[in-house]
Amino acid sequence: MPEEVVILVTAGSQEESRRIARHLVEARLAACVNITQSIESFYSWEGKVVVDQEYQLFIKTTRALFPEIQEAISKLHTYQTPEIICLPIVDGARKYLDWVEEAVRPAMPERTRPVEAESQAPPST
Repeated sequence: MPEEVVILVTAGSQEESRRIARHLVEARLAACVNITQSIESFYSWEGKVVVDQEYQLFIKTTRALFPEIQEAISKLHTYQTPEIICLPIVDGARKYLDWVEEAVRPAMPERTRPVEAESQAPPST
């Protein structure tokens, strides 16, 4: 089974999506990040159904980098509870998966990771 994964994240604006994507690629935490056009999201927050326009990020990376990516997104994201979901890639074109592996840097050892910061906006779906 490949070690490569896709991480799903939603953000409330195209600007925020681009800021997260640029940081992840420049830091070599992600090989590629795709951002969708605006999508309509329905979700439950504080006992109410909320309808928002959001942007979906598809982050291609390796499983080993997930903790660092989760930490980086948590610091950059404006939502209090951002969607950060890691999905395994069951199979794929070997050349593409090799490129993902080569485009990212190795994961940092657990003891050297910085402490996670908290934000205070609504969750993403």
